[in-house]
Amino acid sequence: MDARRAVGAATRAGDEEAEAAARRRVQAAKVALGERGHPWWEPASDDSRRQRLEAAVLALARKRAPDKTICPSDAARAVGGETWRDDMDLARDVVRALAAEGAVEVLQRSEAVPADAEWRGPIRVRYSGGRSGPA
Repeated sequence: MDARRAVGAATRAGDEEAEAAARRRVQAAKVALGERGHPWWEPASDDSRRQRLEAAVLALARKRAPDKTICPSDAARAVGGETWRDDMDLARDVVRALAAEGAVEVLQRSEAVPADAEWRGPIRVRYSGGRSGPA
């Protein structure tokens, strides 16, 4: 809802750039929730699961920005429902790809770690402002 309110505020202010950014946020949230893209009630392909996880990571991390983080399991739970654990490996792969392009930052023990590093143990994800929605 924050993104939808931002669309309205930007439209009223006549700020086309802010409106476009807010619309990208709305799109990311709707893809993450399964309202756009592959229908959530149909069996998902690997590509559609990846798109929904990417959108969920971006939407959740952006919502908690700038100083809070999410866990990849937050996105997996949002996308996978009761079977969210099945999506954990894919969620971590999505986070790695987003980190490589600079959209998010990966933290371990409150320290940033490179996207290409070997991650051992729990990680946290922080939005870095690189992208607001799915590619």
